[in-house]
Amino acid sequence: MIRGDPRITGQQPDEAVRFDPDDPDSVAEAADTVRAFAENTAGDADNVYMLRGAAACAALVRGEGSYKAAAERAGGEATVAFIRKWSRVHDLPRSIRRHVARGEIAPTAAKHIARVAGESRFLLAWAALDHELTVRQVRSVASRVNEGDSVERALRDLTGETLGRLTLDLPPTTYLELRRQSSTEDTAPGEIVAEALQSVDDRS
Repeated sequence: MIRGDPRITGQQPDEAVRFDPDDPDSVAEAADTVRAFAENTAGDADNVYMLRGAAACAALVRGEGSYKAAAERAGGEATVAFIRKWSRVHDLPRSIRRHVARGEIAPTAAKHIARVAGESRFLLAWAALDHELTVRQVRSVASRVNEGDSVERALRDLTGETLGRLTLDLPPTTYLELRRQSSTEDTAPGEIVAEALQSVDDRS
């Protein structure tokens, strides 16, 4: 669980509330948490707090069986749309949620990343990290992807950024070898890195 990993959030495992959709008491706690989350009365709105609210939304939906039933159970300002959006954030892959917990991807941006599916979800998340995209930019790219565009094209058209372009910090010896191979083989450094990663992937 991301929220209970001290390496990521600073919380200890026993400090992170777990919600069990099969436990009536836990579902009741999730309902209270969702209502407070929707009304912004559950505490400071930091990233870990938002992930806790997202986890509560997801557990409540599973416990009640539908978004509508979850909203009715939570009450207050918790709407179907609110619960659906935050449940999707909780269902993001762990590799993405860990960056939300660290504050590297804003929870509000994560809501838009969660709107797209499959490989595009990862591409948009990594692009948000590599290019420090604003929430508005993430939202716009997500909308274009859901209209049928690729992340690569939408990112280029809307932000001017290139998908896959990032800055690497390498030890001097590794940097020297990469540049040596690049010059000797008359190949771009990125192509050498890509080939090396593909070779590792083929062996795994």
